[in-house]
Amino acid sequence: MYKKILSTFILVLAGVYMFASYMIVPMDEKQKNHLKAYGIAYWVIENQIETYWLLNYRGGSFGFPHSKIFEKECLTRGVSFEIIPDVQFNQIRNQIANPEINQEVVKLEVAPKIAVYTPQFNAKGERIQPWDDAVTLVLTYAEIPYETVYDDGVLTDRLAEFDWLHLHHEDFTGQYGKFYASQHSKPWYKENRRRMEALATQLGFSKVSNLKRAVVHKIREYVGGGGFMFAMCSATDTYDIVLATEDTDICAEIYDGDPADPKANDKLDYTNTFAFKDFKLITNPYEYEYSTIDHRQRRVNPEQDYFTLFDFSAKWDPVPTMLTQCHTRTVKGFMGQTTAYNYKHIKSNILVMGENKAVNEARYMHGTFGYGTWTFYGGHDPEDYRHHVNDPETDLNLHPNSPGYRLILNNILFPAAKKKERKT
Repeated sequence: MYKKILSTFILVLAGVYMFASYMIVPMDEKQKNHLKAYGIAYWVIENQIETYWLLNYRGGSFGFPHSKIFEKECLTRGVSFEIIPDVQFNQIRNQIANPEINQEVVKLEVAPKIAVYTPQFNAKGERIQPWDDAVTLVLTYAEIPYETVYDDGVLTDRLAEFDWLHLHHEDFTGQYGKFYASQHSKPWYKENRRRMEALATQLGFSKVSNLKRAVVHKIREYVGGGGFMFAMCSATDTYDIVLATEDTDICAEIYDGDPADPKANDKLDYTNTFAFKDFKLITNPYEYEYSTIDHRQRRVNPEQDYFTLFDFSAKWDPVPTMLTQCHTRTVKGFMGQTTAYNYKHIKSNILVMGENKAVNEARYMHGTFGYGTWTFYGGHDPEDYRHHVNDPETDLNLHPNSPGYRLILNNILFPAAKKKERKT
């Protein structure tokens, strides 16, 4: 692999010096495949070629020195590109530097090493849970490499190997997604529970909930030490619920063999959470909901379900600007076990980046913890409005320009930005 990258690097350098020009990968309506364009940017960075993210310029376009190798790769992946003289590229950069223009140039320096926290229970790497994951789908589609890690890896400090961590649609409370009422008799549910209990025992824990609590604390250490964490759907609120409950048992007997603490709601400590405050747990074990964080009472017509991305100052707030790069400010909504966040339960210091103002809910937000950052994104799959158990995977060939999926990929490239640009 090293020799392959090195040889590619040498060829690329030859191409760069042969042509005094730049390639622009546009990210506005001129781009045929927005999602694969991120993969091209990642690949160029991986080959140690200077790459620039032109924030708010034509939808957040990418620029890098031209070479025939890059041309061929764009053509192979179906990604639109333009070739311009280096003089013109410098003119674009000078134009962007104008303090009156809300644009910025961010240099992308190192391709982040990516981990996806997801169960992997057999030699083939197949999951037991009968649903897909938007992040692994789009990473695969965009041809961005990643590795998987789960509880055993987290507890043995494997997270230190990675720059960026995605939390799959996990239930960190140890209640198996609260699927009991509708799924507890199904083979997949029984097998998933059996394997999770076996894993907890193997790792020295008496209950799955205790294992998950230890994992949550390890992930918090990772973020505090400078890691980048991205979570979607139930991995967002259940993560904070565990941080708020500490040693309180919130699992009913049907989940862990002993009753939950009847005073659990009186013992919540919101000072430990990343994002949420003043919420209450849904203690009914048969109800498919964890807490009041999820905006459950949303009366939204699916045809009118959209959320809006906020505009930020590219020069003064480059981080949220990077995370909201898109060719549209209005994104089609989508459901999940945790769809959106009730505004009254969001801490005042949290940066909301996307909202459905009509129903007073946040969909996309960002914050810092220690030296690291986290991003929470509500919903399950940006191109499957109401994804059910056992539904087929989304075919991203049908959605190459998905605004909702672009937000995920913004987060993946964000850690590549030059450190001094990461102001919050």
